[in-house]
This record gives sequence, C-alpha cells and structure tokens, in this order.
Amino acid sequence: MRLAVLASGTGTILQAMLEEGLPIALVLADRPCGALERAAAAGIPSELVARDSFAADFDRLAYTEQVVETLERHRIDLVAMAGFGTILDKPVHDAFPDRIVNTHPALLPAFKGWHAVEDALAAGVKVTGCTVHIARLEVDDGPILAQEAVPVLDEDTPATLHERIKAVERRIYPAVLHRLIEEDS
Repeated sequence: MRLAVLASGTGTILQAMLEEGLPIALVLADRPCGALERAAAAGIPSELVARDSFAADFDRLAYTEQVVETLERHRIDLVAMAGFGTILDKPVHDAFPDRIVNTHPALLPAFKGWHAVEDALAAGVKVTGCTVHIARLEVDDGPILAQEAVPVLDEDTPATLHERIKAVERRIYPAVLHRLIEEDS
C-alpha cells in the first residue's frame, strides 16, 4: 500500500511516522515547510502543490483537483493528513473514498475546527485529547478510528496543552496507519 502524507508545518507527525517505519511513498505540502525538508532528509519523494492564495479568492475546487492529480500520478492508495492546512473539496473524497485519515487535537465530536485547543481551554474542560478518524467532506467528521484523552491542567496555555496532545498524536496516529495497512494486506 502506497501512503501519502499531506503536511503544512514542521513535520513532527511525519517524523513519528518515519520512525515507526510506515511505507511513505510521497509527502505533499501546500506551502514550503519543515515537512518537505524532513521528506528530503529521509529520501522520500515530495511535491509542493502550492496554494496560489490564502484569501477569499482561493479556488478550493481547482486546488483539490491539482492535489488529486498529484496523488494519482504517484499511485497513492492511502492519504494521511498530518497538519495539512488546506481543507480539500469533494474530488479528493471521490478519488480516495474512506482512504483519507486525519488527526485532530480534541476528542471529536467536541471542539471541531482549527482552534480546537483554544476552544477546549475557553470552555474550561478538564479533559480533551486526540482523535484519529476517517476524513469526510465536512471538516472533522467521519468514523473515529482511535481516541486518547489528555488532561487539561490549571496552568495550561494553548501551547503547553497542544504539545501534550501532539505527544499522544505522534504515538497513536502511526499505530492506526499501521493497522489500516495491515488490514488491507
């Protein structure tokens, strides 16, 4: 099974996947980022499918079609979103039905969206966590594959809480991907 990792940031989730020996065939990014550097250092093919805009004029459908073309050209079977900052449109879900996995820094269905950690702190919850799920067209929706709770401490800031969630994420996300790949074999 050929796995693609979609990333936009430093690549710490990608690094955890590399350390767990996942068969990554492609790293795709929407902007220059540390994940592309990690891919290069590991000898993994990478592609920058750069967004042409981060404003209201962004053509999400056309961009998604470029991503799908790139994934198909690399004969990808499974897509792992790892901090990918662009929400993709319907064509990617049509091309990879139930083959797109995402991680989210909350216990879904609670605290959907980009500000999940801040929202959990603002709500005053005592527990949040990490969810790995099958991605759907609606953001942070889809069947849950794994979850793990993370306590919210009185002294937490968004940065400290997010780092503890990421530590869990870097452990459970590769495990879920290994399981999916083994089930498909």
